Amino acid sequence: MIHPGLMDVARRDPRYAYEAYEFLFEALAHTQKRLGRAAESTRADADAPAESHVSGRELCEGAVDLARRDFGRMARVVFRLWGVNATADIGEIVFNLIDASLLSRTDRDCREDFHDVFDLDAVLLDNYEIHLTPAE
Repeated sequence: MIHPGLMDVARRDPRYAYEAYEFLFEALAHTQKRLGRAAESTRADADAPAESHVSGRELCEGAVDLARRDFGRMARVVFRLWGVNATADIGEIVFNLIDASLLSRTDRDCREDFHDVFDLDAVLLDNYEIHLTPAE
């Protein structure tokens, strides 16, 4: 199902495909889960939510991990089709969502947090590893 708010964001900045915005939300949840920072409260006091913020670096790493899992060796191709050519593009998508009030930020967060975190080609192509698990 298409989210109207995401469609508006994608129309305002057509550098990135609608799917890139959807993927960013999945990557955020994936990253929070990997880091033990799930958005739901895990404390006894439900009014005191667990810290769920992730840094630019953490989100970039989580996005790459999820892309490898979901798209395998095609992850780099998918990112290119979506307009994501560098970690800075992930930051642009994040800040487009912040500007649309679909994500929040702290006072310390800035676009520069996503600049040159790592080379997407290197991590998605050059350093790609296939991990096999035994069949049950």
